[in-house]
Amino acid sequence: MHRKTLLSAAFAAALMGFGAVAQAQSITVRVAPPAPRHEVAPAARPGHVWVRGHYVWRGNQYVWVKGHHVAARSGYVYREPQWVQRNGGWVMVGNAWERGPQGDKDGDGVANRYDRDRDGDGIRNSKDARQYNPNK
Repeated sequence: MHRKTLLSAAFAAALMGFGAVAQAQSITVRVAPPAPRHEVAPAARPGHVWVRGHYVWRGNQYVWVKGHHVAARSGYVYREPQWVQRNGGWVMVGNAWERGPQGDKDGDGVANRYDRDRDGDGIRNSKDARQYNPNK
């Protein structure tokens, strides 16, 4: 029984840690970030995207995160992290994957493979109708 309680407590602590990370990414910092450091990007790696080094806000200070490669995601574009000024403070934007032009060509939030109106004109395309016809 004691072991089950410890596991439950550890799980709850882990969840609270994830919440703190999510909150830290959307906070407004009153102190401007330092100038970015200069890093030389290595040669491109197939199937990967280079994320430039950037500052993150941790423990009431800016901390430098070195540039690194991340695995590419098909149909998505990686948005570089950057600090922008809003309402008298600084907020980090980007640092996330967004549907790219190949994954959602008409920008309606529906992936091309599920979209019955791929060109965004409001009319279901005959090509799409044939492709998704359940009676076919």
